[in-house]
Amino acid sequence: MLLKILAAVVVVYLLYRLHVRLRLSRAKHPSLRGHSKMSRRMAKLVPFFEYDEARFFQCDGAPVEVAEQRKAAFDRLAAGFAQRSPKTLALSETLEDGISDVRFTNHYRVPFPFRNYVRNHMKIGHVLAASAGTRVRDLDGNWSHDLTGSYGVNVFGYDFYKECMEEGLALTKDLGPVLGKYHPIIADNVARLKEISGLDEVSFHMSGTEAVMQAVRLARYNTGKPKLVRFCGAYHGWWDGVQPGVGNARNNSDVYTLKDMDQQTLLVLRTRKDIACVLVNPLQALHPNANAPGDAMLINSDRKAAFDRGAYTRWLQELRAVCSERGIILIFDEVFVGFRLAYRGAQEFFGVKADMVTYGKTLGGGFPVGVVCGKSATMKRFRENRPTDLCFARGTFNSHPVVLGAMNAFLRKVSAPERLAAYEGLEALWAARVAKLNQMLATEKLPVRIANMVSIWTITYTQPSRYNWMFQYYLRAQGLALSWVGSGRLIMSHNFSDDDFHEVCTHFVAAAVAMAGDGWWWQHAALTDQSIKRSFMRDMLRTRFSG
Repeated sequence: MLLKILAAVVVVYLLYRLHVRLRLSRAKHPSLRGHSKMSRRMAKLVPFFEYDEARFFQCDGAPVEVAEQRKAAFDRLAAGFAQRSPKTLALSETLEDGISDVRFTNHYRVPFPFRNYVRNHMKIGHVLAASAGTRVRDLDGNWSHDLTGSYGVNVFGYDFYKECMEEGLALTKDLGPVLGKYHPIIADNVARLKEISGLDEVSFHMSGTEAVMQAVRLARYNTGKPKLVRFCGAYHGWWDGVQPGVGNARNNSDVYTLKDMDQQTLLVLRTRKDIACVLVNPLQALHPNANAPGDAMLINSDRKAAFDRGAYTRWLQELRAVCSERGIILIFDEVFVGFRLAYRGAQEFFGVKADMVTYGKTLGGGFPVGVVCGKSATMKRFRENRPTDLCFARGTFNSHPVVLGAMNAFLRKVSAPERLAAYEGLEALWAARVAKLNQMLATEKLPVRIANMVSIWTITYTQPSRYNWMFQYYLRAQGLALSWVGSGRLIMSHNFSDDDFHEVCTHFVAAAVAMAGDGWWWQHAALTDQSIKRSFMRDMLRTRFSG
């Protein structure tokens, strides 16, 4: 009898564990993005292949005359870059042998079957000499409107940050690089950051990635729970502890990647007892459950982006309620969007309070920085009754005087009445601007549209094509500076005047008109996003099993 009872208990326990596991599985996104182990395995199986010159220009089945038109246009673009910026290109080419980042970005600007041909024949620059207003200048004196936002640093314009850097140096030059002790300016910075975040304590770091690392470590330490929840597609820096899947060789058994804006996710949070924190990157509101878009993955036109502030606000409110109910620490990672959406960031923009907030990028006033703000209970690094039980995190250059000085200049400037007033109507201003550009594109019957979250843009494409990634080069040829992800993410600084923006629109539309005229968006009824994927898959499988 006892054995039967024990057997029944074991069966019930195993069924319960299976139920818990199935509930977790249902909360994961069905794509590979939601299954990190599987995505790593699949990534290792994808073989490299490349198109020869003939297939490069005709892989969508275009007729010979269209392929020849494309080839002539490609050569013309490449020659234009070479003639326009010889000094910039000459120096840029020498950097690939010595800077690993350059070698990486050069390999991931376009889908890999096109990569080598583009790298060998279409050279673009990696160096700049000056910035002013909304523009940057290369070594050859060419000015371009900057649509990179310096990866999110540039919210208010480069001249603003140059002033912050100069004022910060003037404030702290007498102390210089002394570390360990604090420059007295830190007290004002802490007071201002507490007011902005609405939280109790502050921790300084040297990058946004470091700030996220510290926030997650403190959450685990102060809850005593091991697991972190992040959302499918979200980026939280290069640390492997928040970057499961492709790009990270470590097995992240302590990270759950769940669906954004999904009730199954809330059910998991309500029922599990091992979750320390939930990490939210508010930028995901622009493309929920999708990776940050880049042209290296633009093999067809199925890139999607759309921002619904109301829907994402409701999601964050539900998430906040569940985290409060279960004692889970809610962390807003505002390294990228901090101060861009509102003075008090995503907390103010969406009307939802976090337990911890990480900042970076723009907060340094032009210098590298990371900051964690949190409630006292979540920021504690030791236990009074256990002197050897602590959570250690220190960095040699944390609280560097010059960085703190520039930060102070930034915080004073951003809280000035005229700057705060500029936040009023900011979302409506950028929505109107994007609507204007989209209307211009529609009028010209061009297959390009913009989706935006305030001043952060993603370019989407409205008809099937294998060559959308070429658009980045037409934009550059029109004097629009882009980051290495090309048309995936454009970031506008808030000092763009209406006249500046009109110039950008004019160049943007001209780039699309030129690309259409050069045959890259040739269309055939049989060409669909699905057929493009099938063709790509056949090429991949042929390579995989040919030898």
